[in-house]
Amino acid sequence: MKIRNLSIENSILNTFLSELRQVDIQKDAMRFRRNIERIGEILAYEMSKSLDYQTENIKTPLGISPTALPTNNIVLCSILRAGIPLHNGLLNYFDTAENAFISAYRQHKQNPESFEIVVEYLACPSLENKTLILADPMLATGQSMVATFEALKGFGTPKEIHLISVIGAQEGVDFISNHFDANVHLWIGTIDEKLNSKGYIIPGLGDAGDLAFGEKLQH
Repeated sequence: MKIRNLSIENSILNTFLSELRQVDIQKDAMRFRRNIERIGEILAYEMSKSLDYQTENIKTPLGISPTALPTNNIVLCSILRAGIPLHNGLLNYFDTAENAFISAYRQHKQNPESFEIVVEYLACPSLENKTLILADPMLATGQSMVATFEALKGFGTPKEIHLISVIGAQEGVDFISNHFDANVHLWIGTIDEKLNSKGYIIPGLGDAGDLAFGEKLQH
């Protein structure tokens, strides 16, 4: 898998990541969602450099401007519910993309430190020969990303696959590296060092879904 970790180079991305992590700032749910959206825009911009382009002659009021424009047929798939603001950020840049949504959540059994990924809701167009962007803000264990991709296989074979995350753990990155082909791209804001016993990223930022949309009851 080809990994592009944007935190290797300093940029304005650092500001948005720091505000997502900072305990006092992240309490503002609207600001939290907006920062994830802005990071999605940055990741979309970086990813756009790898797309296919074709030159078109654009007519201006004063002449013709040859311009290279992307030709990829993009399907943007986000994992509910934490993926919604990230989806919005990506869609701000890939505004002609088709959209897919899937629910993948951790179902805890009697042991709170063990869980399985459950996929229930799924809405997706054809993926055949298209560019699939699979977005999940937190790449913790990597199981959600893999389970989501398995659920999407029935919708066709994509031409190429791009994975998008805001923050990941090295363990999760290693996990998906072993489950996706070598030509799959991962675009990620930063990679943290480890997971705790409950599968949360350390230092991470907490539960992105709860911070964005409020705490939920576990069933």
